[in-house]
Amino acid sequence: MPITPSQLDAALAWRYATKVFDPSRPIDAGTWGALENALVQSPSSYGLQPWKFLVIRDPDLRQQLRPESWNQSQITDASHLVVFLAQRHIGAPEADRLIDTMARIRGLTPDQLATYRQMIDVDLIHGPRSQQIERWASNQVYIALGTFMAAAALLEVDTCAIEGFSPEAYDRILALEDSPYRSCVVCAAGYRSADDKYASLAKVRYSASDLIEVR
Repeated sequence: MPITPSQLDAALAWRYATKVFDPSRPIDAGTWGALENALVQSPSSYGLQPWKFLVIRDPDLRQQLRPESWNQSQITDASHLVVFLAQRHIGAPEADRLIDTMARIRGLTPDQLATYRQMIDVDLIHGPRSQQIERWASNQVYIALGTFMAAAALLEVDTCAIEGFSPEAYDRILALEDSPYRSCVVCAAGYRSADDKYASLAKVRYSASDLIEVR
């Protein structure tokens, strides 16, 4: 059954950028599995999914990442830490992978998807957007981030998106420098500490009348 509008409103109002996590409260396996599925189910342009998600559980690795993240405690104290990676390049291999996967899942042949494959080629591989493909991929990653955070709020799991980090240092520590992926954004997930003063602050948002215009 779908949730009610009031339940959605409550979940979004409950969510905030958690600054202090309770390191003694892990996310249980079932809940985390649902959040991983939210990542997998995230939408992307053309369905290309130009991303990968690194879940950092190793405490030593997190300790290495924390100084490269403005020493933010969320890096080490949250139950789970996800590093969202963006694909560096979109070319024929990436397009072919999607077409082959789509054909297999939908019971088609790649030839039946030739027009769709050509659209990707004209737009992203050889078109004007090929010159800004890193930015395009980053935009897709942020869609996945939003999906993940909204899903977490519905499950009453706290999150904090983190852009205050060194992508270059993360790539070095996570051995990504020669990989097809690069560090894009980070998100900590877990449960808020009773000591987090930000949990009780009123949320500051402009009114709907200021932000939404109907024409």
